[in-house]
Amino acid sequence: MLYAAVALTTAATLVLELSLTRIFSVVFYYHFAFLAISIALFGLGAGGVISYYFSSHGDALFRKLGALSAVNAVAVVFSLALTLNLAGRPPSFLTLALVYFSTAVPFLFSGIVISLAIAESIQRVDRVYFFDLLGAAAGCLLVIPFLNVMGGPGAVLGSAVLFAAASAVWFGMARATSARALGVALSLALVALIIANKGTHLIDIHSAKGGALGEEAFVQWNSFSRISLRPATAKTDPILVIDADATTGIPTFDLDQLNDNDRAALIKHGPGFPYRLRPGAKTLIIGAGGGWDVARALASGSKDVTAVEINPIIADTVMRGRFRDLSHGLYFRPGVRVVVEDGRSYVRRSQEKYQLIQATLVDTWASTAAGAYALSENNIYTTEAFVDYLSHLTPDGVLSFTRWGFDPPRESLRLLSLAREALLRLGETQPARHFVVVREETQKLGGWGATDTVVISRKPFQVEELERAALAAAQGQFEIVYMPGQAPESAFAEFLNSADPRKFFASYPYDVTPVVDDRPFFFYTVQPRDVWNFKRTASKESADFKVNMAVPTLFSLLAISLSATVVTLALPPFLLGTRLPRTPGVNVFLLYFLCLGAGYILVQVGMIQKLVLLLGHPTYALTVVIFSMLVSSGLGSYVSRSLVRGEDRRLCTALGVIAGVIALLAYAASPVVTAAAGLALPLKALVAVALIAPAGFGMGIAFPSGLMRLEHWQPKAIRWAWSLNAASSVLGSCAAIFLAIYLGLRNTLLIGAGLYLLALVTVAITSARARQASA
Repeated sequence: MLYAAVALTTAATLVLELSLTRIFSVVFYYHFAFLAISIALFGLGAGGVISYYFSSHGDALFRKLGALSAVNAVAVVFSLALTLNLAGRPPSFLTLALVYFSTAVPFLFSGIVISLAIAESIQRVDRVYFFDLLGAAAGCLLVIPFLNVMGGPGAVLGSAVLFAAASAVWFGMARATSARALGVALSLALVALIIANKGTHLIDIHSAKGGALGEEAFVQWNSFSRISLRPATAKTDPILVIDADATTGIPTFDLDQLNDNDRAALIKHGPGFPYRLRPGAKTLIIGAGGGWDVARALASGSKDVTAVEINPIIADTVMRGRFRDLSHGLYFRPGVRVVVEDGRSYVRRSQEKYQLIQATLVDTWASTAAGAYALSENNIYTTEAFVDYLSHLTPDGVLSFTRWGFDPPRESLRLLSLAREALLRLGETQPARHFVVVREETQKLGGWGATDTVVISRKPFQVEELERAALAAAQGQFEIVYMPGQAPESAFAEFLNSADPRKFFASYPYDVTPVVDDRPFFFYTVQPRDVWNFKRTASKESADFKVNMAVPTLFSLLAISLSATVVTLALPPFLLGTRLPRTPGVNVFLLYFLCLGAGYILVQVGMIQKLVLLLGHPTYALTVVIFSMLVSSGLGSYVSRSLVRGEDRRLCTALGVIAGVIALLAYAASPVVTAAAGLALPLKALVAVALIAPAGFGMGIAFPSGLMRLEHWQPKAIRWAWSLNAASSVLGSCAAIFLAIYLGLRNTLLIGAGLYLLALVTVAITSARARQASA
């Protein structure tokens, strides 16, 4: 029963943590997913230390655990309601702090419960830790169906049901029949609340990203998005909204009713420009969304259009299901093939070649509305991705990417730097002759609305093609900002004609260097030298601030994480009256737990970001990586006693092997991801599990082995071990983003490996001192 109660508690904790990543993505922004990880680590760590206040044994302990679990179930409901209420405010430091510490409360209660359960069964810590991690792994599996069926708020409430069920089990162990019945009743009441909330939307998202949501005719969640449909108005077509931010319109005209002039007008403006260069092209559209690019392709005469859309709600429920009539069955038209998959993954496994590959403002929420994705990995826009795209073009094929235009240019200029590097890798010697860049809505360049369409040819543009492009630009009233043979004074021409691009990058006011799969942060354009100055001087009203708003946000998150770290470290001396042990060597060995906490989270966050490319979406990567690490770490914990046997020599060997396996993982991950690109998603998930499991298994050995060593040596120091491990994990979750941005994902993993080597050093030093003392 103890193991079952622990497993229920940790399953609820993981469901809550992963559900909050989705809630934060919608009501704040995507990179707040890592805030949820930091919150969970802080609450669990602080709860582990505070648990010393609640220590007791036997039935009295189990009654306390039951009561704490029941209170926690209620706390989940209140913290969710508060977070959703705060969603209408801009993400200021105060708002973030309120969200951070209020949502940490359920994790704090969970940490108290788990720590007390482990303390009660310290002689079986390897077994308890195993079921702790096994339950958490089960929570990873539950969260996807919870989100698909109940939505984000419902999934959070589902975690409350599990906490209430755990309370019933704890009360049962205490033989408190009436209390157990109350625990069961609380579980059923929460289930009833979830069912009622589906219809009443009492606890739901009504505001997001600092503003109220507009009218929504349809809302549906899945494991990685919230899709809503805003109905048509007198001035606008129906609009699909992703995570209360990104939008994609649905064209409501019937292509069969358009005359030649209407069809020509459809491709005359905006992203229709490439169809003027390649009319009737065999086309691949990445991020088809509501179908505007599909309509443009068909209007140009295309007979073969492959529309790749990652979101099944958009592709199936809306465009091919319940709302198919809005677009007059656009996705059912002859010649249109819809593929529900990540665009990059589809390209990598496809054997076909295309005359036109198009992506129009794909992941536009990444750079607009306060730079939501500037800190997120984006594998659509990397050098390796452009090599993939160019390799899937026919000899006369072109790529077309439309991004927001700024002065000086950032996103569109970085597209050129990516494509230039990719062309050089493919053996092209005159990359400057492969580009045409046109701009629309130039008058909006100082704010929002100007767009740059970058057209990249597989082979150098011929003179007659450039003449046709110039005519199309004139007819569409585009500004030509770059074209071979024309020499307007622009950053585009300066870059492409530069004899030494490195000097150009160094002197340019923004970071537009080509990003790679190891550092896939396309939207992060603040130069490293300007980070602090940007934080201090950028105007909140400027487009520059909105694009890179993630920079000050990251500083705010770091400040909050530091505050949480200080709180965690202050708990033993100020709350429990515990000072650092004076026993020689103990303080050195406590660094062991600091290294483990930071090392584990660096590996976890690094692999989450690394495997987005393989699995196609951050939520899949988050779930699979955490699941894999929990299961494998649980198995490592289970066998840790028999493998280490309390011997320092064996522990040092284990730590050395762990560091080596993590280092091997850092170098092996990219080749494995590339080799597995063509597999189906379930097989990709298995590859990810197999890739992570060896390192997870080893890391699972390290923590319980260290606790058992400290328990035999200095039992009073264990609360400090918990506190230091939690504090370093909290800080490490935020530090991992900094490291990935500036050093890359491989180096982030290598630093994690280095921390396990430092843990080995602490064991070796304290072991040597112990031998000297006994000699």
